[in-house]
Amino acid sequence: MNFIAVLILFTLLTAYLLELTADILNIRRLGKEMPPEFSDVYDPQRYRQSGEYLRVNTCFGQIQAAFDLIILLLFWFGKGFALLDQWLRSFGWGPVMTGVAYMGILLLCKNLLSLPFSVYSTFVIEEKFGFNKTDLKTFVTDRIKGLFLFLVLGIPLLAGILAFFEYRGSTAWLWCWISVTLFMLFMQYIAPTWIMPLFNKFEPLEEGKRKEMIMDYARKVSYPLQALFVMDGSRRSGKSNAFFTGFGKNKRIALFDTLIAQHSEEELLAILAHEIGHYKKKHILQGMIIGIVHSGFVFFLLSFFISCPMLFDAFYMEKPSVYAGIIFFGMLFSPLDFFLGILLQMRSRKNEYEADRFAVQSTGNPRAMIRALKKLAAHNLSNLLPHPFYVFLHYSHPPVGERLRAIKELSAKGSAHADCLS
Repeated sequence: MNFIAVLILFTLLTAYLLELTADILNIRRLGKEMPPEFSDVYDPQRYRQSGEYLRVNTCFGQIQAAFDLIILLLFWFGKGFALLDQWLRSFGWGPVMTGVAYMGILLLCKNLLSLPFSVYSTFVIEEKFGFNKTDLKTFVTDRIKGLFLFLVLGIPLLAGILAFFEYRGSTAWLWCWISVTLFMLFMQYIAPTWIMPLFNKFEPLEEGKRKEMIMDYARKVSYPLQALFVMDGSRRSGKSNAFFTGFGKNKRIALFDTLIAQHSEEELLAILAHEIGHYKKKHILQGMIIGIVHSGFVFFLLSFFISCPMLFDAFYMEKPSVYAGIIFFGMLFSPLDFFLGILLQMRSRKNEYEADRFAVQSTGNPRAMIRALKKLAAHNLSNLLPHPFYVFLHYSHPPVGERLRAIKELSAKGSAHADCLS
């Protein structure tokens, strides 16, 4: 084993141990008394159920993580990367087609190995806790559609990246960056109208008091609300959510049908105001810019390592190739990406606080936002007391208790300010 092999192995094991430590610390917090502010939405039985849901998912996740790590190490040190490369080279297809086949086979194998875990999670764990609404036909159809999208969209992009690095020399990384950026923008544009409807139905929110309230609010905050849809989330899960997607004329806000069924009109408006807050505070644009800059940074670094002999020696590869170099660089880059991910999640949590603040200030109804967050936590069996280290590694949203405290502090400051003016 050379230095790069040792470094990659060390980072893989370190990441696994960090994840395991975070899981153990998170589980140890179970059994603590329910925060009193949730007593109106979480009865003792429901709260115990949320702890059991966390415990089951954590144990299951640990089993899957250990399995994935063992399979990777067996394949690596069994010279699987080299053997697959030798077999595909024997067909004489050329570097781009061989690369597409090489990476496609590895991705297919990974998905096949993860399929039993996905089946168990959906039809056993989620079923046990009353969340699963997916039938076998939908489950299979979703995966067929996903494969179709990869063949139509993913393979041409992958072939283009391989071709650029194969034939464009020192400027290849720049061509790849431009291509991936255009692809990301294209996907943002077509996803709401072409891709997402392949998996879910999106119906315009029906006319009535609810829609009038939302449209009045949108005009009040100068948000060009052109498309507000209800998504049939109940087709797959009993959980609730809302999200913002797309840009330009194709941007839309989608509310799960389960969300509408479980919340009052004021609570729905608070949730919607939170989503609009992300747009008004330019969080969507910031995320897109960060994604573009990140991809450029990765391609630039890749251009230096893609032909490094030590990188290929680490995986027992006799002949270097662009396609294998991309995979091996991804494993080498993973620790840096891990820490970048932590920084991005810290930014995401900050953005959630800002969106909450916008929702409260623009609606003038902190109580509705508090009720909405508490109901979402209870309905989705959210962990009310996650360990700070687990939050640090995994949470893109602040824990719900911290969000409630921030909203109450904001409301108290607003009341104090109003008293001073009166």
